[in-house]
Amino acid sequence: MSLEQEDEAQPERLLRGSDAGAYFIEPNVRFWINERQSFIQRFLQWTELLDPTNVFISVESIENLRQLLCTNEYASRSALEDQRIQEAWKRSLSTVHPDSSNLIPNLFRPAAFLPFVVPAVFFSMMPPKGIKSMILPKVYLYGYLTAFSITNGNRSYLMPNFIQMKFASNTFFMKRILPVAIQAQVSAMNVLTCRSLETANGIAVMDKEGHVLGYSRIAGEKAVRETAVSRGVLVGTSAVIPEVFTYFFKRTPFLLTNAGSLWIWKLACTVGSMGLMLPISFSLFPQIGRIQCSHLEEDIQSLTEETELFYHRGL
Repeated sequence: MSLEQEDEAQPERLLRGSDAGAYFIEPNVRFWINERQSFIQRFLQWTELLDPTNVFISVESIENLRQLLCTNEYASRSALEDQRIQEAWKRSLSTVHPDSSNLIPNLFRPAAFLPFVVPAVFFSMMPPKGIKSMILPKVYLYGYLTAFSITNGNRSYLMPNFIQMKFASNTFFMKRILPVAIQAQVSAMNVLTCRSLETANGIAVMDKEGHVLGYSRIAGEKAVRETAVSRGVLVGTSAVIPEVFTYFFKRTPFLLTNAGSLWIWKLACTVGSMGLMLPISFSLFPQIGRIQCSHLEEDIQSLTEETELFYHRGL
């Protein structure tokens, strides 16, 4: 087997564990279905999954840890005191795609989102000094967001700065708040655009055991809509908080004697606000969502007597 073929086979080995012949239910799906978490519990969960070390964990380590989950069918993070099982859940949930069971590329794992997006958000909200400073941060930001959404799920345009240039105004709303609102809207539209195939073709819906019953466009629309809302909240809030704090910071005596500190202050606010908003955004909706069977297509309703089914939302 060539090196390329071996790399392609690694995710399959990751998923199947020691029993490739039996019907396989992805451990991450089993976890999210069984753990009926509140928003606070999901928030605390994501603070662990966003651990930066999850970006660099090796394939071999993930394989070894997931073997524990595949051989402990009823393993529950809240019920087990075994530190190895808890570590296995943490690594598995943060590195393996729940829907495809493939290993998520390092750059697009949830833990990589913050360090890659913060600089782009910071520079994209700075007053443009030229065409390059206006275009490059947004090309990078929405390029990464598109790749992240596609990888974990399932166009950008430069309106904020163009509006500032065309409708020049000294009002705080026109210069700062309106571009933030549009940036949040663009981020949400980015999700809707790059995951449009899910709403057109449908996504898998499962019973409580994780068995796929069919593919639903209604569930696909719900999954993409929820993710778009969470992404808009993430980018919009992360952009508006530094603007509000900077607005008041500019009026302090400290800035008059330390003019160069404005950039440091704004960057710190951007890092802090996005660092807080990232787990909040990921926690707004469950990773494995629930939908009433009666709300789905009739052909799916005829396949089961269960009243509630499940679907993978994505990030």
